[in-house]
Amino acid sequence: MTAALKTRLFGALLAVGLLSGTALSASAETVLNKGLGGEPQSLDPIHTTTNIEQFIIDDLYEGLTAYDGAGKVGPAVAESWTVSPDGLVYTFKLRPSAKWSNGDPVTAEDFVYSFRRNLDPKEAAEYASLSYPIKNAQAINTGKAAIDTLGVKAIDAGTLEITLESPVPFFPELLAHQSVVPVNKANVEKYGRDFAKAGKLVSNGAYTVTEQIPGDHLTFVKNPNYWGAANVKIDRVVAYPSEDQAAIQRRFLAGELDLAYQFQADQRKFLQEKVGDEVHVSPSTSSEYYAFDTRKPPFDDIRVRRAFAMAIDRDFLANDVLNGVYQPLYSWIPEGIANYTPAKADFADTPQLDREDKAKELLKEAGYGPGGKPLKVEIRYNTNENWKKVATAIADMWKGLGAEVTMLNSDLKSHYSYLQQGNSFDVTRAGWVADYADPENFLTLGVSTNKVFNYGHYNNPEFDALMAKSFTERDVAKRMQILHDAEAMLLRDASVTPLLVYNDPWLVSKKVKGWHDNLANHHGTRFLTKE
Repeated sequence: MTAALKTRLFGALLAVGLLSGTALSASAETVLNKGLGGEPQSLDPIHTTTNIEQFIIDDLYEGLTAYDGAGKVGPAVAESWTVSPDGLVYTFKLRPSAKWSNGDPVTAEDFVYSFRRNLDPKEAAEYASLSYPIKNAQAINTGKAAIDTLGVKAIDAGTLEITLESPVPFFPELLAHQSVVPVNKANVEKYGRDFAKAGKLVSNGAYTVTEQIPGDHLTFVKNPNYWGAANVKIDRVVAYPSEDQAAIQRRFLAGELDLAYQFQADQRKFLQEKVGDEVHVSPSTSSEYYAFDTRKPPFDDIRVRRAFAMAIDRDFLANDVLNGVYQPLYSWIPEGIANYTPAKADFADTPQLDREDKAKELLKEAGYGPGGKPLKVEIRYNTNENWKKVATAIADMWKGLGAEVTMLNSDLKSHYSYLQQGNSFDVTRAGWVADYADPENFLTLGVSTNKVFNYGHYNNPEFDALMAKSFTERDVAKRMQILHDAEAMLLRDASVTPLLVYNDPWLVSKKVKGWHDNLANHHGTRFLTKE
């Protein structure tokens, strides 16, 4: 080939490259593909309730504080803050470089608007109670005070002041929750309920959503206006919300997915043989449990609830059904919270066969069993192979009590929507992951006024009184004892029965760097890189 021909050929190739600049740019783009494990109910932060949605919110929005890649809470939109000597007033200094995806600055007024929106009774935000430590928050949320009396004030564009009802040592952790990230007021007012849809959403996190096809995928792209954009290495995220664990596993093994949340527990050994340490099972501060609907027979009777709780062999579930991916749980609150010793169900140390005998006695006292009233029970669970296996095993255990047990499953989104609307059921599967490291976060699920997460509608004035007392107790040891007593009462009344410590199963490709297993199960894409 002559020099002239080489020159012409190089020029032609260069021209093709220039004409195909978009394609070349796309080939250089770093894309992270991940399986989410379920469909989000919403991308509106105040109407998200599951960890599936939390993973999305972590990428799209950022609050005053946020979790880092190791699961620790630290500065985010607020670059610093001070606390008054009495622990009641927090003053936050916002980053001057914090911007919305449309280029507008993120201001203190944005947070005032967002906190008020979260607590506005008209919004019926599922996690509004999480903000009750803020002055007048509960009164506003229950319609007893005007919304402009909330203890959140913009001192100037870059300074936010929050006043509390009483000191809350873990308040910075509360501020990292998905329900208190800011939303863009103009964006909400322009589109109403549709503001959180792809193509309309204005967000302030490391990414913005460009595409959402229900049942198929969501696409996020890097937000160039994010204050930390220079350190964000993943250009695009494609998230697949499939609940088909077998299909997700196949796609991961084929190299089509870089991350996948949840896998079939009985496949753990097989997966480890295939991909070794790409299988992650990380402990978390969380509970897998069943809730009984206390409003209707047979579970309006404490004896029936206790009998059904006793008859469950948790060791069998953990070791045989779920292959050691989860651990048995006899307390409502799992181990791992500083300064707190969980209470245990009073039958926890009783041999399983003796528990089953006691369960039959309780049912007989309640008028059920041979010659008594028939026991027909339906177990609800969200579509998931692990929870299907658990439900099947528990159904067999309860059949041993003489119960006729059926099962009903629905997709994740529909399952929790049904429960949060207060609909009737017999028994339902649910899980709770700590939003912050304090026993109160678990116990608030049993408070009678918690209309969203108290699925079984437990109503015990003594329990409510203990919880109210814990809010005003300043002495740490005394407060923890109050919460311990409340937990013991909740377990005694068996409106819920804990089953397992819900570990977090992930598949993480070796190509993904910067991944840290952590108790909080926060893995913001901005902290990851991909080879």
